[in-house]
Amino acid sequence: MRRALSEHPIRRLSQPELASEHPEVSFILGHRGAARLPHLLATLESIAGQQGASFECLVVEQDAQSVLSERLPAWVRLVHTPPPTADMPYCRSWTFNVGSKHARGKVLVLHDNDMLIPADYAAQVMLRLNQGYEVANLKRFIFYLSEAHTRQVFAGNALLTDQAPEAIVQNLEAGGSVAIEREAYRRIGGMDESFIGWGGEDNEFWERAQTCKVWPYGYLHLVHLWHPSQPGKHQGDNHALKRYRDLSAVPAIERIGKLTTDKSGDLAGPVGYAGAQARR
Repeated sequence: MRRALSEHPIRRLSQPELASEHPEVSFILGHRGAARLPHLLATLESIAGQQGASFECLVVEQDAQSVLSERLPAWVRLVHTPPPTADMPYCRSWTFNVGSKHARGKVLVLHDNDMLIPADYAAQVMLRLNQGYEVANLKRFIFYLSEAHTRQVFAGNALLTDQAPEAIVQNLEAGGSVAIEREAYRRIGGMDESFIGWGGEDNEFWERAQTCKVWPYGYLHLVHLWHPSQPGKHQGDNHALKRYRDLSAVPAIERIGKLTTDKSGDLAGPVGYAGAQARR
């Protein structure tokens, strides 16, 4: 981790050094609630530290009442999407589809709100996409900080390299952070909004992304900030993961054909969700 952070440092700034009205890269993050607000703010600081590429950042807040309206830095754009029902579990796919419609950049980075990125992340994304690739997955390592270390980082009492990570994930393909040209995102149908609750949507999206020209070789790192496991993550009857297993049996081209006819990214809610609830 020390070597990785030495070669590709993470810079955390309160705001970008250069503002851009015509960004090349749009970072899109989803968020809900107050529990992960420190994670989000730290992640935004690492995005603000980008060098070598013009960028913007959108946070799509999926919550009945906005927690972020008074908490986000002025340079971050907030899109508030109250769920159609108060009890709707978090829908990550919906947040990215909404964000993609508000993004100004040619390239979308679908990014989690608990992952710090190196200062050359956006520049490296643009390097690969300017070479003719449509999708870039640059993650080589994800370093998982412990709970105690994360709290110390939030408090400003520790550097990222003060303690060894409690876990390291290598060559993660689908989740965490993926870059894709906005036109390619539209062409493959965006994210599938039928995934309600934790899991499956990023794997399903990655399968359809393989129909594009993909740069799959990871050489950058992300630092994951500790938080409790997502509700439903370890449940054997997780409906979202079952949904993914079922969809994986359907050819990606068929899935793309269906999704490109859906009106995804609607501020009213995920595709078909309100109707499905009414029929129950």
